[in-house]
Amino acid sequence: QPQLVESGGGLVQPGGSLRLSCVSSGSIFERSAMGWYRRPPGQGRELVATITDGHRTLYGDSVKGRFTISRDNAKSTTYLQMNDLNTEDTAVYYCHDWKWDAWGKGTKVTVSS
Repeated sequence: QPQLVESGGGLVQPGGSLRLSCVSSGSIFERSAMGWYRRPPGQGRELVATITDGHRTLYGDSVKGRFTISRDNAKSTTYLQMNDLNTEDTAVYYCHDWKWDAWGKGTKVTVSS
């Protein structure tokens, strides 16, 4: 039911930072647990981070300590702050609504010199 639209991707140098946003519409956003997943080139989809409606968070091992997921219910937006980016973080990043099993179309992040 909800529509998810990611933004904020782009080209960044190793060691740099990006902040991704996911705007949700068509649902009661505050009742959904949200997540970020990514698909590196030539690889499968992997978990990046999740955040519940109670603001509990979980991170994939490869990003823990570098990435932070957050949400602003007033703006129906889920964020992913990415710091200390490495070339291995290059991927298309997807927003996910756990309640509705809804996905965004993704935003591409390229980490390169």
